[in-house]
This record gives sequence, C-alpha cells and structure tokens, in this order.
Amino acid sequence: MNSRFTLFCTALLFALMSVAQTPATTTSSPKKVKTTSTSAQTAPAKVPAVQPAAGPTKKDGTPDMRYKANKQAPAPAPGPTKKDGTPDMRYKANKQAATAPTAAPVK
Repeated sequence: MNSRFTLFCTALLFALMSVAQTPATTTSSPKKVKTTSTSAQTAPAKVPAVQPAAGPTKKDGTPDMRYKANKQAPAPAPGPTKKDGTPDMRYKANKQAATAPTAAPVK
C-alpha cells in the first residue's frame, strides 16, 4: 500500500512538472510593408545632449561615477554646522538652502 502511494505521488509530481515548464507560444504577426515616399521624410528623434564629463565615461556616454574626476564635492552649508559637519537646521540660512530648488540630477 505504501509503495503504491509513493508511486502515485511520484507520477503526479512528474506530470505537474512537465506542464509547468512549457514554453510560451507565440503568434506570428502580419509583416508590415515598408513604403517610402520622397516628399514625406521623417525627422530623426532628438536626443538630449549629454554634458561632457571631466573623467572617463560609460558606453552610454554618462560619467562613470567610480572615478574621482566625475564625483562632485557637496557644497558647504551656508550657515552654521553641527560637530559632524551637517547643516544645523535651527538656523534660517540652512532651512532656506534645504528648501531651495536644485538642478535635476542627470540620469
């Protein structure tokens, strides 16, 4: 009785595993026909200009942040600072600097 139950569970396990790993079926889409016209030329898409980096760049043109030349030092706080160097937010100058809009980071 025990061996039949084990055999049944093993067969069920293999049946479930064979169904679970079936590849997704793809349907073929109709091919698009290219048409060319001399009067209607499409303009190439505009790519945002990337600022030149001071140091090495990655393949996509963005600065490689592993190098010191590409890292920017944080600006010092305009007002008094705490012992650990962070701005003391009790002072008005530091509060205004924290809420001031900054340039958007480069992606």
